[in-house]
Amino acid sequence: MIVTLIRHGATKGNLEKRYIGSRTDEPLLKSSKEMLGRITYPSVRQVFTSPMLRCRETAAILYPDISPRIIPDFRECDFGAFENKNYEDLCDDARYQAWIDSGGNLPFPDGESRAEFAARSLAAFRSLLPDIRRIPSAIIAHGGTIMSIMECYARPPRDYFEYQVRNGEGYNLDIDSGYFIAIPG
Repeated sequence: MIVTLIRHGATKGNLEKRYIGSRTDEPLLKSSKEMLGRITYPSVRQVFTSPMLRCRETAAILYPDISPRIIPDFRECDFGAFENKNYEDLCDDARYQAWIDSGGNLPFPDGESRAEFAARSLAAFRSLLPDIRRIPSAIIAHGGTIMSIMECYARPPRDYFEYQVRNGEGYNLDIDSGYFIAIPG
């Protein structure tokens, strides 16, 4: 069965390259809403989404006739002390340099680790597999959520960061074979 994984549209924080996680609930930019409305995404019959506003707005634009099911554990990573900051804000912070040097594996100060975030995202995804296997589905979520799912299910295996997608992009993933294609294509 194929599941469509789509990253939400762009927010102001995304354009400013800020760490916009589970503590900042930004709306989509008007220009992003317009861009999303011009793209044809795969047809589905059910939609699952993060509770974050940017994901709910994206779902409403892409699948206006489907009431999405909100999945709390699809929310973005808790970036802790780095929330709503970008490289310029953090470049002199020793904690940030330590996090960079760890390859992103250290927990965010006062936030989640990538492993904790991935475990949360994957547990939520696995809980939906019976529904996803029966009904063509889309998941509208965050880049990290998608990267966690892809790292676990896509074949051949790749590194987490190799599955990064831009706003409004994602993958069609065959959850049984691991075969995937990028969307929009």
